[in-house]
Amino acid sequence: MALYETLNDLITPVCDELGYDVVRVLLSGGERRKSLQIMIERKDRTPLTVDDCAAVSRALSPVLDEKDPIESNYTLEVSSPGIDRPLVKLDDYNRFKGFEAKVESSAPINGRKRFQGKLLGTEGENVLVEFDGAPVSIPFADVAKAKLVLTDELIAASEASQTNEDN
Repeated sequence: MALYETLNDLITPVCDELGYDVVRVLLSGGERRKSLQIMIERKDRTPLTVDDCAAVSRALSPVLDEKDPIESNYTLEVSSPGIDRPLVKLDDYNRFKGFEAKVESSAPINGRKRFQGKLLGTEGENVLVEFDGAPVSIPFADVAKAKLVLTDELIAASEASQTNEDN
């Protein structure tokens, strides 16, 4: 079983039980300074707090220590995906439809691998992005990386959702 599958199998049930969705699991750094970054969000989509991250970190630490899936020492980081979050799941492209994103494909599409434009959602297993005034269809399986672009519209939408949740 690949390391990321093992990590997801250990991390997801713990987060799920606590009321969080795992956005992304990323192991980075060299042999001497590894970091295991776990991005989470609340299932109810209310803003994530430092206390939320601390609670998940405390719950995950003993599980990861017991199973020990990473051979060397590492630092565990539990965080929010942030406003300009990565787009990891196919549903993310529908959830954030209308916002600007950067999408990088592993295979060229019309001679390009990088696209920045408004998300138009999905069509089957393809991600749709408006690029140069026309829709571009990118197979989800070919998306190497993607993230929202920090724009005034995205900031306003984030602030509006926080204001609605405060009321």
